[in-house]
Amino acid sequence: EVLRLVTSADGQMQLLVRGRRRFKILDYVQVEPFLVARISFLPEAVPNTKEFEARILHLRQEAQRAWSLLPEPIPDLASTFQGLNDPSALIDFIASWLALSLAERQAILETTDIEERAQKVTEKLAHHIEVLELTKKIGTEAKDAMDKTQREYILRQQLKAIQKELGEEEGRGAEIEELKRKIQAAKMPPEVEKEALKEVARLERMPEGAAEYSMVRTYLDWMIELPWSTATQEQIELPKAREVLDADHHDLEKVKKRILEFLAIRKLNQGGKSPILCFVGPPGVGKTSLGQSIARATNRKFVRQSLGGVHDEAEIRGHRRTYIGALPGRIIQGIRRAGSKNPVFMLDEVDKLSASFQGDPNAALLEVLDPEQNANFQDHYLDVPFDLSQVFFITTANVLDAIPGPLRDRMEIIELPGYAEEDKLVIARRYLVPRQIAASGLQPEQLTFTDDALREVIRGYTREAGVRQLEREIAAICRGVATRFAEGSKENVTIDARSVSNYLGPVKFFNEVALRTSLPGVATGLAWTPVGGDILFVEATKMPGEGKLILTGQLGEVMKESAQAALSLVKSRAEMLGLDPEIFRKHDLHVHIPAGAIPKDGPSAGVTLFVALVSLLTGRRVRKDVAMTGEISLRGLVLPVGGIKEKVLAAKRAGISTVLLPEFNQKDLEDIPASVRDSMKFEFLETVDQALRLALETDKVDTASGVSSTDAFAASP
Repeated sequence: EVLRLVTSADGQMQLLVRGRRRFKILDYVQVEPFLVARISFLPEAVPNTKEFEARILHLRQEAQRAWSLLPEPIPDLASTFQGLNDPSALIDFIASWLALSLAERQAILETTDIEERAQKVTEKLAHHIEVLELTKKIGTEAKDAMDKTQREYILRQQLKAIQKELGEEEGRGAEIEELKRKIQAAKMPPEVEKEALKEVARLERMPEGAAEYSMVRTYLDWMIELPWSTATQEQIELPKAREVLDADHHDLEKVKKRILEFLAIRKLNQGGKSPILCFVGPPGVGKTSLGQSIARATNRKFVRQSLGGVHDEAEIRGHRRTYIGALPGRIIQGIRRAGSKNPVFMLDEVDKLSASFQGDPNAALLEVLDPEQNANFQDHYLDVPFDLSQVFFITTANVLDAIPGPLRDRMEIIELPGYAEEDKLVIARRYLVPRQIAASGLQPEQLTFTDDALREVIRGYTREAGVRQLEREIAAICRGVATRFAEGSKENVTIDARSVSNYLGPVKFFNEVALRTSLPGVATGLAWTPVGGDILFVEATKMPGEGKLILTGQLGEVMKESAQAALSLVKSRAEMLGLDPEIFRKHDLHVHIPAGAIPKDGPSAGVTLFVALVSLLTGRRVRKDVAMTGEISLRGLVLPVGGIKEKVLAAKRAGISTVLLPEFNQKDLEDIPASVRDSMKFEFLETVDQALRLALETDKVDTASGVSSTDAFAASP
């Protein structure tokens, strides 16, 4: 049955036809001008079973489901479908609608068995539904993605329009261009600049409200502000450098000599590596201020970082950017603050670092303080290498033993011992007094210190290796004088030795050596401490007992062993010393070192312990002007010890005129200032016998009265 005739624009004709019944061609009657054939109709029996009825119902439902999945509805499809009650026509209609190949259509058309034909169409329909569902899913996902992209695009366009109305559109673009210009102006190494531009590209694509926006911007600010190529021009003039060092610091000849050597080498070889210096000495000797003088002498920037109490490795190497509030380490922060890639960088109190569960800062410093490695120092925050090879690193410490061996090995150790009294006098007159007068708001002519007044302050109110406490006492006097002027006084003030106590109160320190050594059994030793040298009194007494040795004064194991060795040496020489061996069996010996709250250790008190025991047992006093140091052996030899300069300066401060030193320490006198060497007498010991001869008085003393035997005889009737 011809349903429709369509003629196209080019003259072609298309027929829409519909089959009415299936038939079989028996033979052809006519071929031209059109086909005529004899046919027989094929019977189509519809089964009257529940199974077939269920199949047709399922086919009808699946067809409706398939049509609901179509992206666009087909006109008149539903109405035509609803009007089909003949199962054969329904099956053929569904088959005609499915997207099948010509061969598949022909196969269905030739299937005369209606149940078999229904099965084939059901299978094709199920496949078609599966394809339609998958197509719909893909379309939905694509539409969602496209909707999201389109939504973001629309929002961005709206945001741009809003920014344009507010006048902010140009600002964002100008900001990105400004960042790119600054990166180029910073003259970073190629790989660093590539990383910075990569972050700029990320920033450009990122909305300002994003959480990561500020992190990236902060990172770029750090990268831009670091002095990748900015260096201070050195002015190496050795006479001028010597003049600056002499003007800023008194004495310290060894340090000044080493700095001038460095400058001389830099002048001859500008591409050489900078050394790593470590200034070791007690507080107040000028370690930190010396770094400032070095920077001034070399025309470099100066930056200081205190490492006291640092126990986190990230303080040195920085935090990774994944952490909130991450920052570079103290090294990179100091370089940024200096604004130069070749400053004098002082790492103060390097001996106060401590390890914890957060890492070991000492290990992080190994790369920083190695001239062979620090050209590629990598901070965790920057995550790009930074060249530290041109930085002049200086570290300071009070105690060398607290610095780990690998780190100590990377540094050149320069020791700064304490000052003698004459040195302190010069420092006070040249530096401390003018500084404190100015700090108090006084004019130089309003307050004058005499040398005797300064000596009185040094001797009676301070006992230190440096000059920090001395400056505090001078400041106290200046404040007292300033108060007088603030109250209306017009008369200039001169401070002499007698008027010092009016401002500072009673004398805090006095010469107690003569008082301590007035009885046998007390000897004056010399000790080294982290804050300089000090004198040490060793007191011995005996009492009836069982021959035990009692040691008190919070002594360490080494010092206890030294006391035991000293007693054994005395016992072995009892006959030579004129001692009754029974005294060691019937008496207990008690050795005490005062200042019991302070721990004491080390072998250098061996000579002092031996002399104190011999003084006690022989009844001969130790000379009050003699102090000693040295380790002893059981053969009576005096062995060398360390810290000679600090110990000699401590003896000088305490008013000692004669110092007994081991023979092997004679070479250490070169480090002692000439003024101290000339004002004191030094005796060098090979054996303990020499120590007894030089330290003990010849007369015996009655330990109960404290009067010598010669004096007692003269006083008797």
